[in-house]
Amino acid sequence: MDPETKTLRNGSRLNKVLLLRLDPEGLDPVTKERAAEGVVAYSAICTHTGCDVTTWHVDRQLLECPCHYSFYDPKEAAKVVSGPTPRPLPALPLKITEGRLVVAKPFTGRAGFQQM
Repeated sequence: MDPETKTLRNGSRLNKVLLLRLDPEGLDPVTKERAAEGVVAYSAICTHTGCDVTTWHVDRQLLECPCHYSFYDPKEAAKVVSGPTPRPLPALPLKITEGRLVVAKPFTGRAGFQQM
């Protein structure tokens, strides 16, 4: 829900968000600015063909869309590490307010994929 307008998001699957708690010291400056005490949020919709990003590789600390094997680095603004995806996952900037994790700003880009 938008805290100012009280608008509720619809049931679109593009509203899926994934959250990760990472070591704040390992985040690049852009990611650290969007994080709240090491918690980062990204769209869970792959920017390649709109599949769900569902796999977390603990050993490599990468997110994966298992449909076409696109990999994203959540410590570096979800940049594309490999695969056919054309752009990073949009981030959802977070903050801590009154001890609660809340959304600070809208997504940094369009969630989902670009249709041609």
